Amino acid sequence: MRTVFPRFIFGGWRPLNFGVMTDTTSEQLPSGDAEIGTGEPYHPRLGDLAFDLGAGGRIGVVVALPREGAKTYKLRPPGGGREWSAPSDGSTLRTVPVPVTHVTLLKRDALYDHRAQRAVMRVQVHFEDGSNVESTLLLTPSELLMSQIQFERLIQQRERARGHER
Repeated sequence: MRTVFPRFIFGGWRPLNFGVMTDTTSEQLPSGDAEIGTGEPYHPRLGDLAFDLGAGGRIGVVVALPREGAKTYKLRPPGGGREWSAPSDGSTLRTVPVPVTHVTLLKRDALYDHRAQRAVMRVQVHFEDGSNVESTLLLTPSELLMSQIQFERLIQQRERARGHER
């Protein structure tokens, strides 16, 4: 399973599998006591880029691997700078996510889940490396209404532009 991390995480939003974003409240967020590294450990190779949760989400190039004399990974910022260490078990390291370039709607019926109070639309998420994955866009009732208003405006703009072309 692929997880997409936005470049900036704003309060109230969090990434889920395949880039699905949902509203969260402070009660739903992990407590400060939560242990870092609850996902699969990543064991990078020399020269790999790694996302280090233990260093506040810094991205670094692996410049030294754990070995008998040094029981930690050594990382350095990609452009150079001060090295830092990460645990040898890889518990705080993650692969650097490939940035999302855009998302397109799939030609499938949208659904409304009355129990969850969400509109559900299938989308295709496109990544900078050329790969893509199907995902789900979830919209609250207020987001659905805002989308309707925005789409109506876009359709009007398109119609006006087509009128100027003739």
